Amino acid sequence: MVQASQTCGDCTVRHRALCSSLDDAELSALEAIGRRRRLQRGEALIWAGDESIVCANLLTGVLKISGSTGDGREQIVGLLYPAEFVGRPYSDVADFTITAATEVELCVFPRGAFERVLASNGGMERLLLRRTLAALDHARARTVMLGRMSATEKIASFLIEIAEHVADGGWQRRSGSGVTFDLPLSRGEMADVLGLTIETVSRQMTRLKLSGLIELPGGRTVTIADVGALAAHAEAA
Repeated sequence: MVQASQTCGDCTVRHRALCSSLDDAELSALEAIGRRRRLQRGEALIWAGDESIVCANLLTGVLKISGSTGDGREQIVGLLYPAEFVGRPYSDVADFTITAATEVELCVFPRGAFERVLASNGGMERLLLRRTLAALDHARARTVMLGRMSATEKIASFLIEIAEHVADGGWQRRSGSGVTFDLPLSRGEMADVLGLTIETVSRQMTRLKLSGLIELPGGRTVTIADVGALAAHAEAA
């Protein structure tokens, strides 16, 4: 592991993460407890039910948040993108499993030490509260989406969400008004997130391709020909 203090100056999310609320002197206290950590796709950072021992800032890649159903099946309940905060301060036990959906890099802090830094920095504490409430609002909006949107709207909205975040993650490749990126989830995982079957996801992706709104070059790669047109389609499908 590499000490965060060695690389904070070059951190690509420094001004968008919780660290943005700290001045140089305050940042040094956080640097002293932070360590860089990489995870490969499928590797878990936190397991539901285990002791909550770390918090982190996500630097690159995508993490998935999941729980288990009564029969042991995984249920993905959300995604985390670069600059977002990972973990639960002031909670002894983790409620959800956090797993790398892609290769990721994080700045990881021991939970107890992070709580002490947080308690001494009101600006960071308020920013974390605002982001937590925003995440709650997003979860509520997703509940509405799952209950009210058609399958086509769900797929289109999900692709727009990914496109909005991958630019920050550095994966996005622009061509004219279009954007190309690699999906962080398989189609089966997309079905899990959106409350659809994998067959429905595949049909709707093909439908969007035939309509000229997206291209599917191969693998998990997606090109949105016109982000604005796809967003309009998501709202009026």
